[in-house]
Amino acid sequence: GTKMMSMAMVTCARALRATRRTVFSRSFCVSSENKKGPLDGVRVLELGQLIAGPWAGTVLAYFGADVIKVEPPGGDPIRGWRQLDKTGTSYWWRGHARNKRSICVDLKSSDGREVVKRLAGVSDVLIENFRPGKMEEWGLGPEDLEKINEKLVYTRISGYGQTGPYSKKPGFASVCEAVGGFRYVNGFPDRPSVRPNLSMGDTMAGLQAVIGILLALQARGTNPRAPASGKGQVVDVAIYESVFNLLEGVVSEYDGAGVIRECSGSTLTGIVPSNLYRGLDSKDIIIGANGDSLYSRLLDAMDL
Repeated sequence: GTKMMSMAMVTCARALRATRRTVFSRSFCVSSENKKGPLDGVRVLELGQLIAGPWAGTVLAYFGADVIKVEPPGGDPIRGWRQLDKTGTSYWWRGHARNKRSICVDLKSSDGREVVKRLAGVSDVLIENFRPGKMEEWGLGPEDLEKINEKLVYTRISGYGQTGPYSKKPGFASVCEAVGGFRYVNGFPDRPSVRPNLSMGDTMAGLQAVIGILLALQARGTNPRAPASGKGQVVDVAIYESVFNLLEGVVSEYDGAGVIRECSGSTLTGIVPSNLYRGLDSKDIIIGANGDSLYSRLLDAMDL
């Protein structure tokens, strides 16, 4: 009841005070003149940590969703990643946490799990990116929460999905990018494949989750041309599938012509000129003239 929820909140409040953090506080709100976004009135309960799950919540918050971020005692680990400001808080965290309200809950405790159940009962969307099966161990799986709120859109992000032979494997984006084929086509032919200096797998999975969430909300009852189900759905996002979706013609070229696209440095195979070029002044310039009309204009500009 209310007393149980208060006890869990107090426990987490003490933990966060010890690390100079705030319970249930609005993080870096950037709203302008109280303008409402298209997701105004949609409440999102974000249980994810680090990148993939929180990024999905961030994108939804961009467009007006009320995102309640649940953090463990001590806070989301990304609070302390990379460059820190004068308060000891990561700039990366500031980017991911903006427009959200944070609450500290210990999911390992029965009191903490009761808090989540109560929040899930009044939310439209739940996002989690724990190891597959963990939410069920806590009694917070889709079937558990459907009994509380059948309209809940339950969103899950993992390395390899909730089912299948790889589902129990650790889902690190760096590995999933390789499994999905993304790493194979990046780099130079005479060197090992490279990783772009960004968390592409996690970010793409977050965006795929957003697409699934919006479709599920549409099906639940906002599409005027389709009968409303009135019920939520489970959105199951795998990181390796998210990067696989980036492969454009790679798969169809292999299937139809048996061609395997290899690493090609900073170029795009078969598309020229579209690259970075070094000028006589030692400055780099990117030229994208990979069309007949564009190429003709490029030659005119070069007096050729």
